[in-house]
Amino acid sequence: MASSMGGMFPGQQPPGSHPPTGPGGPGQPGLLTGPSGNRGANNTLVDELEASFEACFASLVSQDYVNGTDQEEIRTGVDQCIQKFLDVARQTECFFLQKRLQLSVQKPEQVEKEDASELKNELQRKEMLIQKHLTKIHHWQQVLEDINVQHKKPTELPQGPLAFLEQASANIPAPMKPN
Repeated sequence: MASSMGGMFPGQQPPGSHPPTGPGGPGQPGLLTGPSGNRGANNTLVDELEASFEACFASLVSQDYVNGTDQEEIRTGVDQCIQKFLDVARQTECFFLQKRLQLSVQKPEQVEKEDASELKNELQRKEMLIQKHLTKIHHWQQVLEDINVQHKKPTELPQGPLAFLEQASANIPAPMKPN
């Protein structure tokens, strides 16, 4: 897989320098050719992505912007930095999607293995989540059972010299008001 990442990392051939013949045959652009317009020989997509990311932060903390009073100029500069970062991120994503497509054409069994592995991991994650919920359900069922047992126990009769009077007065209905 590392050899098929041509042009992404230093010391490798950039994507635009591959022959234009791709899997479709002569005359059709290959999957490795891409928008390499302003990329230099030693500047890869990863380098550009990193530089544009750093430029986003630099524009936010730059003394020019901190001391500047023209808010529209500051906003425009930050927007340009962010837009460049998003453009390079899209190019990087496109590169990896192209590599994924190329892999799926050359080694479809590898893609199926990855998909099966992802499904297994998802099943394990969901199984653990189900177990976690079952544990919580059992805990709360136990709490409810404990509460029910406490309410079903016969109330102990109060003891003392006025206990009989207290119990008797509790059973007397409240007087009704005439309407």
